Amino acid sequence: MSEQGKIGVIVVAGGKGLRLQRHADDMPKQYRVLGGKTILERTLFGFLALDFIDYVLPVIGVDHREMFSALALSHPKLLSCVIGGGERQESCFLGLQALEKAGIERVLIHDGARPFVEKKLVLRVCRALENHDGALPVLPVTDTIKQSEDGKTILATMNRSELWAAQTPQGFQYKKILAAHRKARKLAQGLTDDAAVAEWANMDVILVKGDERAFKITTNSDFLRAETMLNGENQMEPRVGSGMDIHRFEPGDKVRLGGVDIPHSAKLKGHSDADAALHVLTDALLGALAEGDIGTHFPPSEAKWKGEPSETFLTFAANRVQERGGRIVHLDLTINCEAPKIGPVSKQIKDNIARICDMSASRVSVKATTSEKLGFVGRSEGLMTLGTATIELPRGDD
Repeated sequence: MSEQGKIGVIVVAGGKGLRLQRHADDMPKQYRVLGGKTILERTLFGFLALDFIDYVLPVIGVDHREMFSALALSHPKLLSCVIGGGERQESCFLGLQALEKAGIERVLIHDGARPFVEKKLVLRVCRALENHDGALPVLPVTDTIKQSEDGKTILATMNRSELWAAQTPQGFQYKKILAAHRKARKLAQGLTDDAAVAEWANMDVILVKGDERAFKITTNSDFLRAETMLNGENQMEPRVGSGMDIHRFEPGDKVRLGGVDIPHSAKLKGHSDADAALHVLTDALLGALAEGDIGTHFPPSEAKWKGEPSETFLTFAANRVQERGGRIVHLDLTINCEAPKIGPVSKQIKDNIARICDMSASRVSVKATTSEKLGFVGRSEGLMTLGTATIELPRGDD
């Protein structure tokens, strides 16, 4: 992502975490030990481990100097800490101001008490900044929300379909958010997050999909949840799914496989774009999830799927893995045909599948074979694809 300019991260960690403290003399929550490391260490090194991040800047509380120094943190991308202000808005401004000479184009602002830094979430935010001033990761609100002034009387029931819970990191074009903070510092105090500052300044901020694992540790139950995740009680278990797809040839001049149009004397017959490679991997993923097959979710009897790009189907299946808290470990595709030749475009197919599924191409295998002139494949009446998907889901996900 270097062509988009340098990316800096500000980790705001100046709060006292009173809701997590059990006694008046308890240390702030970001300095509590979670699985052998402090919460703040886990947060900082979560970003430092990402190769597309150039700088990480901690912003700490005025009375946290000794606790932070005691961590003795060292990393080439870790900048000297900045002492924050009395409110989050002021702390963020001081952090942004400290990055003026770093030469960054984009900045991510993150809560120090969110120790599970999810790479895919960070990438979604960064990529959204290619076309927008800001990006805010959110999760849909699932509980019914009541409005009340006194905590006793209901004023209204909110429409939860319009409500979204904000997460971090929130990403922005650096110069624009710095200018917005400078202006808001004088005219609009008390804004609760950086997206609110951006909204106040009429910046173009887009919502992107958040991640359940990127939660903020606020209460003791949050801390216990984090410990559970780290202690392996929420271990992942492997699931394997397979698929097979067969398509006839019909008159045409190209075959679409893996999103790649390959010149040929025929094309594949199908209701959608007949991409047998993406179809079979969709089926394999849905099989691993035990969620039916491609026809379950995209019935060929429905006219709206006529001619639909098969990327739609594979994107859906890959997103379902993530929505259930899992990850795709490996995808294996075999294409059985006499022609066209797959070898020259196998890398392109592989890279395309990796892009659609938001995974490394090193975890995608694309192979091709013939039928030695036997059967319908050997007679060039059509082709067959075989796919296997290996995923991980949280143990107990039913």
